[in-house]
Amino acid sequence: MTENCKNIAYNYVDGISEKITELSHAIWDFAELSLKEHKSAALYKKLLREEGFELAENICGIETAFSGSYGEGYPHIGILGEFDALSGLSQKAGALERCEREHNGSGHGCGHNMLGAAAFGAACAVKRFLEETGLPGKVTFYGCPGEEGGAAKAFMARDGIFNDLSCALTWHPSDAYEVGTGTNNSCTQVLYQFHGVASHAAGAPEKGRSALDAVSLMNVGVQFLREHMPTDGRIHYAIVDGGGLSPNVVQPHASVLYMVRSNKVRDTLELQRRVDLIAQGASLMTETTYDRIFVDGTAELLPNSTLEKVVYDNFLENPLPQYTKEEWTFAKALKSTFPGTAVVPGFGAAHDPGIAEQVKKLSDGGRRAINDFIMPLFTSNEFEPGSTDVGDVSWIVPTVQFYTATWPSGAPGHSWQNVSCGVTSMADKGMLYAARVLAGAAVDLFLDHSLIEKACEEFRERTKDGGYVCPIPADAVPYIVEE
Repeated sequence: MTENCKNIAYNYVDGISEKITELSHAIWDFAELSLKEHKSAALYKKLLREEGFELAENICGIETAFSGSYGEGYPHIGILGEFDALSGLSQKAGALERCEREHNGSGHGCGHNMLGAAAFGAACAVKRFLEETGLPGKVTFYGCPGEEGGAAKAFMARDGIFNDLSCALTWHPSDAYEVGTGTNNSCTQVLYQFHGVASHAAGAPEKGRSALDAVSLMNVGVQFLREHMPTDGRIHYAIVDGGGLSPNVVQPHASVLYMVRSNKVRDTLELQRRVDLIAQGASLMTETTYDRIFVDGTAELLPNSTLEKVVYDNFLENPLPQYTKEEWTFAKALKSTFPGTAVVPGFGAAHDPGIAEQVKKLSDGGRRAINDFIMPLFTSNEFEPGSTDVGDVSWIVPTVQFYTATWPSGAPGHSWQNVSCGVTSMADKGMLYAARVLAGAAVDLFLDHSLIEKACEEFRERTKDGGYVCPIPADAVPYIVEE
């Protein structure tokens, strides 16, 4: 019975593969930045209506946040989708060199055009499964904007949007077929807008109060703070307003955006407090004023080995894509354009010597252009320094994320190479495979509630010493940082 039921979902993914692919390519073409994904959101909502989902719009007051639901009762499975692009990564499709296209300057260097499209396809397949079997349960596709700088999932988690889920599933484009595990950094982003007094820099310098001096002094202060941070701490900054283009005018305005990270939210908030004090000191030293604007924040990931095994079993159940000679040639040529071409791939290989040895053989020492094999299952609490708002969902409900190969082995994150590859047949194959795995994992949870119960038991054990610490202040609203 299980096989027949899953075939309903698999067949539906296969049947709408062209729609999924067209959606991915359209989102790639839009390439809209965080919280500005209006065309992308409109297209998703149109397709969800056509597929018969019940829509919720403007979630948490975010214009591009939405969801589409079908069914009722237990269990309620959520499938998370993203669709925002990155600034400065405009790139022509299928090119083997840096070549910007005439567009808005942005590009999908993290593959979110594929991420949301596969999640949408999986949600549609699960809906068809529920329709044909008549089983109780509910599936919801969550359109989550701003992962790259908006953290919509964290705002949604704060406001209880995920509270009635039984489990949440998602995936991410990558260079390998691997189940996600471990934890990472939480983070906050805060914008400091300094306000000074303009004056002639030569004729009346004593009358000026430089906002740019305040930004510079703040940056120097943070540099000294780096010596006294926890080992997992990270602080990044970008000057988003330099005060103007005339050096003979004392800059009356300047702004700097800070991202503060540490593994635990409590540690991030403590580090953020110290950065706030440095901003205050810079303001005092320069006799300027400033506005502190909270932009976003995310919690660290909470792994769930039960759901990781469910996904891994669906990896094994689904045949991997077969790549053409042309796809291998393209991948090899694109791989030659970035450094570190012989790096053994995978999170598990980085932390487990036994897995590293297996993967080294499978990937030809990291020289293989496409990692056309399934990484060994690795479940752990190991740490990596990145951040994602999927972490906030994982503290609300058992959550799992996995990866499929959509670009060449070793391709750097947020790169023009990823943008170039994002609408190729190689990427499409990895995306459609992800849709099948998502759908299959969801069907398993609908058919075997003991898997959900086991995942929830593990979740309770992992959170027994303290639950979700939300990095988003209660009064904070989503903020768009303008370029």
